[in-house]
Amino acid sequence: MITTYSYRPETGITKHEGIVDFAEFLGEQDLVFWVDMQSPTDAESYVLTHDFKFHPLSIEDVITEVPTPKIDVYEDYIFLVFKIADYEPAMGLNTKEIDIFLMKNGVVTVHREPVSPLSIIVEKCRRDDRVFSRGPAFLFHAIVDYLADHYNATMEGLEDAVDLVEDEVFDEPDESVMKNIFNLKRDLAAVKRMITPQREILNRLSREHFRLLDPETNMYFRDIFDHLNRVNDLVDSYRDTLTAALEVYFSTVSSKTNEIIKILTIFSAIMLPLTFVVGLYGMNLKMPEFEWNFGYAFVWGIIVLIVGGMLFFFKKQKWF
Repeated sequence: MITTYSYRPETGITKHEGIVDFAEFLGEQDLVFWVDMQSPTDAESYVLTHDFKFHPLSIEDVITEVPTPKIDVYEDYIFLVFKIADYEPAMGLNTKEIDIFLMKNGVVTVHREPVSPLSIIVEKCRRDDRVFSRGPAFLFHAIVDYLADHYNATMEGLEDAVDLVEDEVFDEPDESVMKNIFNLKRDLAAVKRMITPQREILNRLSREHFRLLDPETNMYFRDIFDHLNRVNDLVDSYRDTLTAALEVYFSTVSSKTNEIIKILTIFSAIMLPLTFVVGLYGMNLKMPEFEWNFGYAFVWGIIVLIVGGMLFFFKKQKWF
């Protein structure tokens, strides 16, 4: 599906559906356009090669997902691979790739799934065309900015999950808590793998000079770079929290195991002298107590006395 938004100073923003004459858009000087391609068909993808004449390496990166974000600078365009993530407690982390092409008078975005930040930008631009009127460089910045802002919602979801795990660790931890901790650490590691290269990309955009970007946009990209730095710091903080929670979990489990072993040891220690007593009176020898009417009660008295004495001793030693 292809949706195109074109801007002319005299007519404002116009929406186009499907494949249009993009070659005409490229040749019109006062036109600023944004082509958004969601799950494009083969015929729609052909536009990237035929109309926009993007390099085959860029087309390959669009067709096959790139493992990490990247930026490539060509003679006529800048190609950026940006990644965002959605977090749902039941589903975990879902990453999405957005391929962005910046040209002299337009922007092309390609993605396989619906991307909510792009929908937000569309609604903003339809209410206020200043983003388009300032040129393709500022439109490119706005897209990257909203994609980076989407990490706020992602980190809020992860923060709630981390807080819930912390509460579970101090309540009644079980194996499911440990599984949740490792799943969250895996998701945070995935966010880290996306954020780290994207920080470097934004650092380049904020410091280097690119022919298709106005120098005044550098400070705007610097703001996005600072935002990704804060997200990176949050990821590190949450990972440290989960590491501490994991240590508390293992400590709690170890403490419970020690309590169980201590109780079993106490029972074993109590039973040892009792085994001696019943073994002594179980010998095939005649003992004086056998002729005594209170012999049986006497043996039970010895047993009770031994049990009471040992319990008193263990309590005094604070072993339980």
